[in-house]
Amino acid sequence: MTTVRAKKNLGQHFLKDNNIASKIVESLKASQISNVLEVGPGMGVLTRFLLEKTYQTYVVEIDTESVEYLNDHFPQLNGRIISGDFLKMNLPEYFSGKFALIGNFPYNISSQIFFKVLENREQIPEIVGMLQKEVAERISAPPGSKTYGILSVFLQAFYTIEYLFTVDEHVFIPPPKVKSAVIRLVRNERKNLDCDEKLFFRVVKTAFNQRRKTMRNSLKMLINNEELKNSILLSKRPEQLGVTDFELLTRLIGEQSNSIGL
Repeated sequence: MTTVRAKKNLGQHFLKDNNIASKIVESLKASQISNVLEVGPGMGVLTRFLLEKTYQTYVVEIDTESVEYLNDHFPQLNGRIISGDFLKMNLPEYFSGKFALIGNFPYNISSQIFFKVLENREQIPEIVGMLQKEVAERISAPPGSKTYGILSVFLQAFYTIEYLFTVDEHVFIPPPKVKSAVIRLVRNERKNLDCDEKLFFRVVKTAFNQRRKTMRNSLKMLINNEELKNSILLSKRPEQLGVTDFELLTRLIGEQSNSIGL
């Protein structure tokens, strides 16, 4: 097989610029990690550079045509090509220890990939990914930014995030209609949230689902304590709150949760 046809339903846009591919791989700083998993390698433009490193490279690919291509062109990956859906993988079955994640993430599942990362954050200390520029900006946005949102808070709770560089449309086959960007996430020191995690996720989602409202209005169904209703945090909009603010607010809501059936 000489080439793979890009499939629209899989969100495939194959990177054709080797300089950018090399730059993405070089962005991975996982010096203490022996295993790297590449998501959606396609025709192996990143894989080629990963195999030059000392990492033990694994790839997961949902497209059977790409799997066939990888088997033909990268015999050194023998036994480390996983044919399947990354989102459905039970990662501890494949990796007993820590591993880094890298890939040109399909636009249509990039957010789901990062939610999967959160679920497995103790195993994944670093991620380098290329995704839609708008999503990359959202993930890396600081509090106070218009693009700061649910995924920003969730990921920034556990990772330090850097927006590395922007990638133009013309370096892909077929070219997407939007620009792309590469970001790096490195696990921070926070082991656990200083509050109930499920309630934290609920508070953040509820707040940003009505992001034009103040926290007092968007969270009114969760608050029945008069003293809490007067908290200065509730006078703000969700994009004005950092991770520690959401932790504090969640803890305060949790303390009065029994009386409202949370």
